[in-house]
Amino acid sequence: MIRAGIIGATGYAGAELVRILSGHPEVSLSVITSRQYAGIPFADIYPALTGRVDLNCEEYSVDRFSSGTDVVFTALPHQLPMAFVPELLAAGKKVIDLSADFRFKDLSTYELFYQPHTAVDLCEQSVYGLSEVNFNDIQQASLVGNPGCYPTSVLLPLVPLLKKGLINPHSIIADSKSGVSGAGRSASLTTHFCEVNEACKAYKIGAHRHTPEMEETLSIATGESIHLTFVPHLIPVTRGMLTTIYADPVQGAGQDDIRECLAAFYAGRPFIRLHEDNRYPDISHVRGTNYCDMGFKVDPGTQRLILISAIDNLVKGAAGQAVQNMNIMFGLDETAGLQALPFPV
Repeated sequence: MIRAGIIGATGYAGAELVRILSGHPEVSLSVITSRQYAGIPFADIYPALTGRVDLNCEEYSVDRFSSGTDVVFTALPHQLPMAFVPELLAAGKKVIDLSADFRFKDLSTYELFYQPHTAVDLCEQSVYGLSEVNFNDIQQASLVGNPGCYPTSVLLPLVPLLKKGLINPHSIIADSKSGVSGAGRSASLTTHFCEVNEACKAYKIGAHRHTPEMEETLSIATGESIHLTFVPHLIPVTRGMLTTIYADPVQGAGQDDIRECLAAFYAGRPFIRLHEDNRYPDISHVRGTNYCDMGFKVDPGTQRLILISAIDNLVKGAAGQAVQNMNIMFGLDETAGLQALPFPV
């Protein structure tokens, strides 16, 4: 059994990790931490898991994690993980960080959008945990920077097509809509029920922190500098993310070429579901699962490619992909612990 620990178990992504790992056939969830809820049973905080999770939240202790875990998930706000990760790696633990602290190779970009980095030497060895794209590198990794939810929904449809040279890399526009859980568990006016119910709004246009994460990953994948227009939106649902991407195909690339590229790139990848022509993703079809559903159409009028993806922002966009990366790192079946069926309604 793999002994797993979670630092920051009571935020939404951390709680989702608890849910998934508690049902994982190869994992024993051994320690969970929470500064706010130290000493309190996890099931008292999330009663849905009563009878399934009997752990109490603890204060963080490196000795506790050194002796009681094989893999550690850090589900903390940006800047905090960089203080914990070096000592965990020094103790021989594999670490999967759900913040942005270890996603970037270009530290000047990270520091421009976040804050000064205090574990610079570890960023080079960290592997960006886009599971289906960086599978081979993740297998060898001790430290994985788990992707953000918006980047996961944007990068999975785009990377194969850009690698194949089927779309103009300078024509990309991504429009994403996220459920409110993507903002985290802390209360704020912008996520107050009365502010989001019966509403839909764009935010952080041209200034969202996930934009440079996407641009760096796409630039690495293609070997050229890529910039995209990204507009995130908040919609009045708890969980789910729908992304619509617009791009210009290169001369001669049509519907069949796009399908062949995506189907070949993701052949045998269990969490990518490519829809047939004229059928498109819906967030209700991936809720609670680690699937990324994709659909597309080349507009016959404009000849513009329209790509659509749907994920659960808390699962494939956070905790589920983190567990998928753990499976890959330990040589397990990629789907272990992640085989929950979607809700039909």
